[in-house]
Amino acid sequence: MAVTLSRRVDYPMIDSANIAYYPRIYDLAHRFFEECWQEICAVSYPELINIRKMGFPIVNAQTDFIAPLRYGDTVKANIWISRVGEKSCTWQYRFFNQNDVLLWSSEQVTVCVDLESLQSIIIPDDLRKGLEMCSE
Repeated sequence: MAVTLSRRVDYPMIDSANIAYYPRIYDLAHRFFEECWQEICAVSYPELINIRKMGFPIVNAQTDFIAPLRYGDTVKANIWISRVGEKSCTWQYRFFNQNDVLLWSSEQVTVCVDLESLQSIIIPDDLRKGLEMCSE
């Protein structure tokens, strides 16, 4: 089941061509990624980082920039998980504007990591359950 979130394209995201500067789109995706943990696994990403001392850094990303994100657009993000492995999961992102035009598509693989050792770890069962429920 996909998570749908939305956010406006703000002026600091815009470059001299008057469209969202591509690194800001990745930043926007990460903001959506952090936000969706509460809905998917009933835990906030700050709790994972600060209390549970684990994170899910990206180890691979494949992206298509299809159409520009413009200042003032409302980006609707559809996010789901296409694969949950033992230590990793594959996230799917589709960004649409307020007119339902597909703007951006990305597949990102994250790995569950112990933040103290920076070693990969097995995804805990409570998180796995939520992640699997968000898969296709």
